[in-house]
Parts: sequence; structure tokens; C-alpha cells
Amino acid sequence: MNHIETLIKLALEEDIDSGDITSNSTIDSGSTSTAQILSKADLVISGIEIAKLVFRTIDRSISFTAHKKDGDRCTRGELIASLEGNTRSLLSGERIALNFLQHLSGIATLTNSFTNAVTGTSIQILDTRKTIPGYRMLEKAAVKDGGGTNHRLGLYDHFLIKNNHITAAGSISKSLELAHKSRKAEQKIEIETRTLDEVREALKGNPDIIMLDNMKPEDVKKAISIISGKAKTEVSGNITLERIDDYKNTEIDYISVGTLTHSAKAADIHMLIS
Repeated sequence: MNHIETLIKLALEEDIDSGDITSNSTIDSGSTSTAQILSKADLVISGIEIAKLVFRTIDRSISFTAHKKDGDRCTRGELIASLEGNTRSLLSGERIALNFLQHLSGIATLTNSFTNAVTGTSIQILDTRKTIPGYRMLEKAAVKDGGGTNHRLGLYDHFLIKNNHITAAGSISKSLELAHKSRKAEQKIEIETRTLDEVREALKGNPDIIMLDNMKPEDVKKAISIISGKAKTEVSGNITLERIDDYKNTEIDYISVGTLTHSAKAADIHMLIS
């Protein structure tokens, strides 16, 4: 939580700086109000506790009651949270709390669309490391709230041998050999392939997962036949909701989608003072 608290403090310092001049000049210092955070569209909630912490960081006396929890679905017009407290404090925290809540709920909502698209299969939707610096743990939590599965958290917990690693090491075979020598028991080794010949070479090196990068659906099916259950398979590369049907019946294990975190549209949420 220390990392999240730091993010919140940085965001508040950036926004408020020397003071909320509008609220401080137009609202009496002793004024109190109630407020409601409401959805303006159908969405999946993520970031409720972060929003609460924003307001409590500004003013410990603010009462924040969540009516939804992370991972809940919310229809347009539904009440997400109720607040009560100093009016200036409520207004000063509004934008930052909503920024977190809208961004994270947007990720959860988009992820849920992808997981719904593979309903009836055993395919898991994975996120990637394409996250906003400093926000990775929050964004990956939002993916889970939307029903997705987290890929590696960073460079430290899961081997992913990509094109540049292969080039630098000399070959697919060499890079896998070196990875096996340094791996710890709990660490998985994954390698990226782009052609069927690369799949064949990778399979000889006994990886746990073979990534099929930017392969056409027909080539994915051929790759699955070659791999024949000897490694897990992950499809990656410009996978959209429109294209996901092309891969649903290919017996793959995972589909990784960078869009979940780097291009999710902010969820439509607002706060109203009463």
C-alpha cells in the first residue's frame, strides 16, 4: 500500500499544489455536503478502495461508503459510492479519485469484454507489461477485476525470450539453453516464435510456453499440431475483439492483449454534490 499511497500523494500534489483556489474562494470553510459517485454507462468497477483512499488522504473525516466492490458489474445510473464531509475536501478530491476510478474501471470493463468473447473455451486472457509507469500493480489488479489473468509482473518473475534476446544470444536454441541453466524451480520459461520453423526449434528446447506472435489463424492451428501438448501456447500480436473469434477454436491456452492496459477507454463515471 505504501506505493499506492505515494502515487496518490503525487497526484494530489500535482493537482492541488498550493491550494484549490476555486473551492477555497467560493465555498465556506465550514460547509459540509453529501456526494454520490455514479456510473454513466454499463461497466465493471475497479479502484473503489483507491478512490476512498484519495478522499481520506485529503481529509480523514470524510465518510466514504462503497455500494459496489471491485469486480462488480454496474449499469448506467447505478450508485457506486456515497460520501459525506467538508465540501471543500470533497471537491478537491473529486478529480483525482475519479481519474483512478475511471481509468481502472475502463481496464476492467475492456478486459471483461475479452473474457466474455472466449466464454465456453478454456482460453485465458492475459495482460502484458504495457502499463503506465508506476501503475502496473493497479492496472493488473483491474485486469483481474475484469476476469482476466495476469501475465508476468515484471522482468524478474517469468522468462520471456523475445526476438531481441534471441538475436543477442545467437539463436532460439542457445537462448533456451541459457535460460534453463539460470532458472529457479518456480520460474516458467516462455519463448516468442514467428514462424513454424521457429516453433519446431523452440520445441526442442523444452520451454513451458511457446508464444505464437502475429501468426495467422491457419498457422496457429499448424503450430498447435506441431507442439502437440508439449508446451502451453500463447497467441499475441494485435488481437482485437473483432479478431478474437478467429482464434477461439484453435485449442490455444492463452491470448495476451496489450490493449487491455495501454488503450482502454476510461469508464464514464461522475460525482455529484448534493
